[in-house]
Amino acid sequence: MDKLKMHTPDFTDENIARLAELFPSCVTETKDAEGNLNRAIDFDQLRQELSGNIVDGPHERYHLDWPGKREALLTANAPIAKTLRPSREESVDFDTTKNLYIEGDNLDALKLLQETYLGKVKMIYIDPPYNTGNDFIYEDDFAEDKDAYFERSMQKDEEGNRLVWNSEANGRFHSDWLSMLYPRLKLARNLLRDDGVIFVSIDDNEVLNLLGILNEIFGSANHIATVVWEKVYTTKNDAKYFSASHEYLTCYSKNTDGTMIGRLGRTEEMDARYKNIDNDPRGPWKAIPLYSEGESKNGRYDIVAPGGAIFQPRKDMHWRYREADMMALIDDNRIYFGKDENSQPNLKRFLNEVAQGVRAKTLWPSKDVGSNDSAKKELKELFGSDIPFPYPKPVTYIQRMIQLGGEVESNEELIILDFFSGSATSAHAAMKQNAGDGGNRKMISVQWPEETERGDFSTIAEIGKERIRRAGKKIKEEAGLMAANLDIGFRVLKVDTSNMKDVYYSPDTAEQAKLTDLITNIKEDRTPEDLLFQVLLDWGVDLALPIERETIAGKKVFFVDDNAFAACFDDGISAELVKAIAERKPMRAVFKDNGYDRDDTKINVAEIFKLISPDTELKAI
Repeated sequence: MDKLKMHTPDFTDENIARLAELFPSCVTETKDAEGNLNRAIDFDQLRQELSGNIVDGPHERYHLDWPGKREALLTANAPIAKTLRPSREESVDFDTTKNLYIEGDNLDALKLLQETYLGKVKMIYIDPPYNTGNDFIYEDDFAEDKDAYFERSMQKDEEGNRLVWNSEANGRFHSDWLSMLYPRLKLARNLLRDDGVIFVSIDDNEVLNLLGILNEIFGSANHIATVVWEKVYTTKNDAKYFSASHEYLTCYSKNTDGTMIGRLGRTEEMDARYKNIDNDPRGPWKAIPLYSEGESKNGRYDIVAPGGAIFQPRKDMHWRYREADMMALIDDNRIYFGKDENSQPNLKRFLNEVAQGVRAKTLWPSKDVGSNDSAKKELKELFGSDIPFPYPKPVTYIQRMIQLGGEVESNEELIILDFFSGSATSAHAAMKQNAGDGGNRKMISVQWPEETERGDFSTIAEIGKERIRRAGKKIKEEAGLMAANLDIGFRVLKVDTSNMKDVYYSPDTAEQAKLTDLITNIKEDRTPEDLLFQVLLDWGVDLALPIERETIAGKKVFFVDDNAFAACFDDGISAELVKAIAERKPMRAVFKDNGYDRDDTKINVAEIFKLISPDTELKAI
């Protein structure tokens, strides 16, 4: 039962609603004195609607604008002091896998990945909130300047309630959605290779706004295509106007000059059109008409069939080839005159001369790439009838994107990123595609641990991780020996506050009374492996490189990618240990600044490396 309003009508809102019905182009969003966003009327546009002449007003230019856009740009550029903390117990094949599963706010995650993966990602796919009024939107803080944002992000844990319900009553329906997505797409573009592509799923609610910000961030010239996907193949007769059966998938490149979009494999139906009715040793062929439209001086001549019949082009038509070329084709048995050798001539196009792939169309039927129903069936195969995620995408749908945007050449390692991972369909699709074509694609999945109402999975991130575990095992079992080396693991990393205490960033603010708590600048609950990953981030080292742990002189030492990186964060580091590490000649080495056993050891570290391994880059935390 609806409740009474218990207040007088708001005539301003009613007037705006009436004007919106008559002049929808005049409705906009503005900020009030308190900074709140409200629906309003663009009076300059309204004056123009009511005038027969051009009305003086603001300078016109082609752009997409909304309240909060400048703040969204600010938050894309603002630094954070956070880190990624490893979780071995939730990972699969932690030490050897090259796949990452990052749990946390994807805005933070994208910022943390900038150093390491700048210009290295081949393909991005995201399925962001569609802004239907039933979606959660990330609640980013745009209300402060860069310095204040930096200070707050260092000294406070903002891991609280990060999601807000975005409804029309919010008064920020489109602006909030745009402000949420804009900084994330700007950061994502930085990660793409020069030949990289991004695919984004969307429906009718925000498709125009999405194309607007993608055109601004990537450039309209880098728009590859916008695909219509048939997500539902049945008709809903209870729909108000039309039965919605589609969604959009738009694709942009980092730079179209160097981007290659892959081809799809030929189907049995396509190949069945080729026959070999004359037993040509070159194999199956298909008849192609020899006529072309229009007049051509070199294209009008007689063709004499082996049986004696004479053929001429029809009126306003001409032969596709010059006479000398046509005679050469006849001599090469590439022109077919029918079984009686007196029929209309056709060119023989051989199957072995046709490109072994076809260009993808911009219409993707559900029978080819799956539907909402098939996506749910895929989850049922893994989780049983009670599927844990309401609106998954089909694995086959994302596999097609991988075939187009994640082509494998010479077993090259390609990185695929999905920073709205959801139920981890992208990771599932990447493993399945690798198993099918022997590819070596690496997957980075990012998902906010949004709470669910389920008892078996407390967050969406838990659902995603479990799906990868189950899907990987199933794919490997089904593929058998073909997938013996298939990487079905993932390294779980969680976005968290910095491992370093505030004094590490702002020592001048430390109070004398609290100096006893600052004997170490590292937070007490952080492990050596936590410190290792923050150093990897800071140094821009690949987070998926293999990690080995050795005990040297009684201390734990990490070696990343054999000898690319060495680190020890234990206390009591001796000169003996420093020499032993230096003798391994790592490319980089890092120690804890206050972890040495003696002052002279700390003083001599640089000299030891200079003597034994002068090319090693040395750092301390």
